[in-house]
Amino acid sequence: MENINLARKLEERLPSDALDFIKRAAKLAGERGKKLYLAGGLVRDLLMDKPGLDIDLVLEGDATLLASEMAQGKDVKVTLHKPFLTANLRWREFSIDLTTARRESYAHPGALPAVQPGSLKDDLLRRDFSVNAMAVSLSPADYGQLIDLYGGLADINHRLIRILHEKSFIDDATRIWRAIRYEQRLDFNIEAGTLALLHRGLPMLKTISGDRIWYEMECVFGEELPEKFFARAGELGVLTYLHPELRVDGWLTAWFDQARRLSLPGKPPLGLYLALLAYNLNSTTLKQLINYLKLSKVLSQTLRDSRGVKAHLEALSEEVLQPSAIHCMLQGHSEQAITANLIASNSVETRRNIQLYLDKLRYVKTALDGNDLIALGIPQGPLIKAALDMLLDARLDGEVESREDEERWVRQFKLSS
Repeated sequence: MENINLARKLEERLPSDALDFIKRAAKLAGERGKKLYLAGGLVRDLLMDKPGLDIDLVLEGDATLLASEMAQGKDVKVTLHKPFLTANLRWREFSIDLTTARRESYAHPGALPAVQPGSLKDDLLRRDFSVNAMAVSLSPADYGQLIDLYGGLADINHRLIRILHEKSFIDDATRIWRAIRYEQRLDFNIEAGTLALLHRGLPMLKTISGDRIWYEMECVFGEELPEKFFARAGELGVLTYLHPELRVDGWLTAWFDQARRLSLPGKPPLGLYLALLAYNLNSTTLKQLINYLKLSKVLSQTLRDSRGVKAHLEALSEEVLQPSAIHCMLQGHSEQAITANLIASNSVETRRNIQLYLDKLRYVKTALDGNDLIALGIPQGPLIKAALDMLLDARLDGEVESREDEERWVRQFKLSS
């Protein structure tokens, strides 16, 4: 194993507050005869000179006890996960995961792992890929020393994503999603043997619950270019296990790119990405996908709203439409669902009408409310709502422009009703 020390990179890359916290934790662990390591993705990013602040610490000892001791007298929020021998520490803008070095076993494919304390070697072996299975010692005696037991550095140099043992995808098929995500994020290639095992392990995706798959999808949507993942997943047959009718073609790249431009300076919201991915699914298939992934009420409604807006696209393509007609077709639907249809539509007229709604029409309000109408002599009951709806249409279409105009309109409505 090549002798590499990352002490200088740790000092340069980690914020001073986080580095001081880590050094205190290593010192406290050492006083109790334990060793603390930095592990996982941040080690990979340090070696590749990539930005990253996903701090994952591994202790050959009881991580929950060390976490509790580190929080004493500090403004630190500690969350303990004792069944998994882990803890999360948060203070200021920092978050650190502190884990007991452990070994894992799986009762059956797709099961969550049973864990028990182990060595650093055990802990690195349980990880998904070699590039994520390296560690850096934080002990004063060998501070910064790289520990690479499974060839992670060589795989970085050869730009490969490689699993650590042949049962990896069988034990946990979500690693199939992660293999593709890291391949696309890092611009690597899945190693040939790993790719063969990935193909063999595709049926094991059926052993994973929908909510765990949704978590992996959320991670994908958080990537800079999630369409690269979905294109590769389609190529490898992974999307079939999400739903047999889900297809990805060149359109997704263009749609996601437009979603990013429309969302500047921020990132596209999750619901917009999801609505675009599922845009071509019919209502039955969409319902199946929602149920399988156990989507939240908000996301489920966004997908249903997207279908609802899509049903109006032909009507919205009319060259001349009253603003009130546009408002009637789009009101009540989520902004993300409407934006998805704006992006997906090929009609210039449709896009213009949707944009008018998003930019102006949805913000139009009447000056009068129900109490005002009652004061003007409209009787309480269904007539109030009908009058307000018609008054809003008049305001949208420019028939009334001021509060005085609205009052005159109401008096005329009263005489005609």
